[in-house]
Amino acid sequence: MRGLDGKVAIVTGGSRGIGKGIAERLAEEGAKVAITSRGADALRETARGIVAAGGEALAIPGDAGLKDDVEAMFKQVLDAWATIDILVNNAGWASPIAHILEMDEEHWDTVIQTNLKSIYLHSHRAANIMVDQGKPGCIVNISSFAAARSHRYMAAYDATKGGMESMSRTMAIDLAPFGIRINVVQPGAIHTEEYDPQGPKAKARRGQTVPLGRVGEPEDVAGAVAFFASDDAAYITGQVIAVDGGMLAQLRSPQVDAPLPDSVKARLKQS
Repeated sequence: MRGLDGKVAIVTGGSRGIGKGIAERLAEEGAKVAITSRGADALRETARGIVAAGGEALAIPGDAGLKDDVEAMFKQVLDAWATIDILVNNAGWASPIAHILEMDEEHWDTVIQTNLKSIYLHSHRAANIMVDQGKPGCIVNISSFAAARSHRYMAAYDATKGGMESMSRTMAIDLAPFGIRINVVQPGAIHTEEYDPQGPKAKARRGQTVPLGRVGEPEDVAGAVAFFASDDAAYITGQVIAVDGGMLAQLRSPQVDAPLPDSVKARLKQS
């Protein structure tokens, strides 16, 4: 990707899963990467892996939804590398789930703080640094197809993802005069470590709902993030890319849709 070499990037929720994949990809492209999460041990392990692969990484434990933790994290990044070019807001909280009739205020507040307030805290601080330094930059927010389609029992989560995307469009307009771009990557069904105990058969079953026939991997999301962060996307802001294997494009899942013609089934077996 053009323009990532030597850039300084922050990836929240970077210790595992999608965040880990993003951090590793940005480091591969030459960026210096600061990763944050509440799990200090996993965070340091991911950072060690990046360094072992030849990259530069800084592990900073903290809660993405707490202002003091966020301020301390930015200070460490500036102390180490003096600037910030790329912010990836990936930290999020999706479970446990709660039916709207049984959701308590604590559940709602926790999801809002982790998934939406964290976007404000990080984006507000990063954008001010970029403006004060008089340099362009980019922010990539990791959403979900929950912003466009609903999950049962996940009203709080879905609300944060819809809010994130609306917020991203507004920030894109507000910050465009300063050369700061804001875009969104919207993952679909992505396989991460939490699904490993279910085994390969369960992974294959999840993929049956996806038009491309498989679940995604963190690397699939990381590629879209790296593109948005690069100079190849220098004229793109306020946009959403769905990395979902075609799930949002389909009206119904393949299991309940019209069966494939025998001729098409034969060609699939040959491919």
